[in-house]
Amino acid sequence: MTQPLPMAGTPANVNLAGLAKNDYRGNPSTLCQGCGHNSISNQIISAMYEMNIVPENVVKFSGIGCSSKSPTYFLSRAFGFNGLHGRMPSLATGALFGDHTLKGLGVSGDGDTASIGMGQFKHVIRRNVNMVYIVENNGVYGLTKGQFSATAEKGLSLKHQGSNQYMPVDICMEALASNATFIARSFAGNPKQVKEILKAAMAHKGIAVLDIISPCVTFNNQDNAYHSYSWGKDHEEPLHDISYIAPRSEIILEEELKAGEVREVDMHDGSVIVLKNLEKDYNPTDRFEAIRVLAEAQANNWLATGLIYIETDKPSLTDMHNLVDTPLNRLAEADLRPVREMIDKINALMF
Repeated sequence: MTQPLPMAGTPANVNLAGLAKNDYRGNPSTLCQGCGHNSISNQIISAMYEMNIVPENVVKFSGIGCSSKSPTYFLSRAFGFNGLHGRMPSLATGALFGDHTLKGLGVSGDGDTASIGMGQFKHVIRRNVNMVYIVENNGVYGLTKGQFSATAEKGLSLKHQGSNQYMPVDICMEALASNATFIARSFAGNPKQVKEILKAAMAHKGIAVLDIISPCVTFNNQDNAYHSYSWGKDHEEPLHDISYIAPRSEIILEEELKAGEVREVDMHDGSVIVLKNLEKDYNPTDRFEAIRVLAEAQANNWLATGLIYIETDKPSLTDMHNLVDTPLNRLAEADLRPVREMIDKINALMF
């Protein structure tokens, strides 16, 4: 991606691309206050600003769900396409094949990716499309009132959904099985780690899958106190179909996780998730070690966070097809028409 040099006399509050941090923001968020998705959007803004990436050199993609609204809240100057449920990967594949000079940034959710979009998720990885694929993972369908998603843990009980009977889909394990070239997991409440992983993912050539655990402050709660949102909704007699979501404080780790540390984090609903940071000497280029770490984490109900796997020498989709330097969507008719000698040569071989 081209990055213009700063002009003489550039103010101190702009980056090397000559842009201020506000140039990387989007519209105000309409998600619930305290939603982890907003924290992820903020770290995308910070990462892009600090990396001096020009927004016009990025193209954003999303499907359907709370997570897929996120691209509206960052990089307002970038190109973007909000597609159908689960179909974001094919949109990204086509667009990034048409213009290989752009960097793709897709934002999806656990429903958009691990349920209806699982097939497309597998194929965008198989083709090693040059993009960052973020899954904002909260274990519920927040936009359709909180049903269990495919990543919800077995035994999770929600007031209106009962108890989940099924084993969860592990996004990182699926990405590893599909031969993704960059796999990482983080927690929205650990903003420093999220930002650094985003930077590494943007610098990677090929598919970078980020599974970011992002708690839902609205539907993944079991609070039955009389002043809670859930209790109030159960006992009201509404005149109109209006919902009010009581604001919550965003879950942020007070201290950054140390290498190898295991830490319990309390969720809004009183449940607990267990984060495990990868050891300092962990080798993310060892595929079998990555499988072992993910299996160990699953057995212990840990969320292993950090860079889980990276492969740097696998060609991306556009490398495999040996595309010309000029993006395909900017080639003129004269560029696409074969010369007369080539047509004669083909005809001679056929006839």
